[in-house]
Amino acid sequence: MPSAPCAGPQSFNDRTPAEFVTAFTTALARAYTQGPDAYLHGATNEPGQTFAPMTAAGWQHDRRGLADELTAPDSLARLTYEHLAPDHQSEIAGHQSRWWLRGGTGRRFPAWYATFTTHTPTQLITATTTAIVDPTPVTRYARELSLLTRNHARLIPIPPPIPTPLDVRRAQAARARTATRQRRGTAAPRPAPSSATPAAGRRVR
Repeated sequence: MPSAPCAGPQSFNDRTPAEFVTAFTTALARAYTQGPDAYLHGATNEPGQTFAPMTAAGWQHDRRGLADELTAPDSLARLTYEHLAPDHQSEIAGHQSRWWLRGGTGRRFPAWYATFTTHTPTQLITATTTAIVDPTPVTRYARELSLLTRNHARLIPIPPPIPTPLDVRRAQAARARTATRQRRGTAAPRPAPSSATPAAGRRVR
């Protein structure tokens, strides 16, 4: 009896927000503890479960030919689900994917993307879509913010942390060590050159 198809490769490009990747890998690690039936052969024919977090968050759901497409309220992220499963070997090789999640203003060349194959367990994809619509603020360094992010995100600067008593004592100790080194460096002035010392550039016979 042939074995059931296993989940093929899932991919995230290097610009995919870390929170989305973390949501997927956390769900995968949790499924791994439940055995292969959870992370290799889990339920895969429940796209409505994956759509649910997005539609609840106000994403527009359209059916375009043989695909479902969900679009974020600001049109900066989309999810496409193909009704017809691609060839399994093509999915395994990474040439096609049934699920395509992406963000940015470009439709053909998104800023970030993630793909999932036909046999990726629904719970893993749902964990990702749930993270995408999570309104909890995330932390970013200024250098990580693209022009797109600056134009569409609500940015709240994080004030520097208030020094603790331990931080103050450490700073005082560091200043004391610096002052001690400086005093030691000026306590013993260099001796004046002796009159018997040959002048530079003169030959002494």
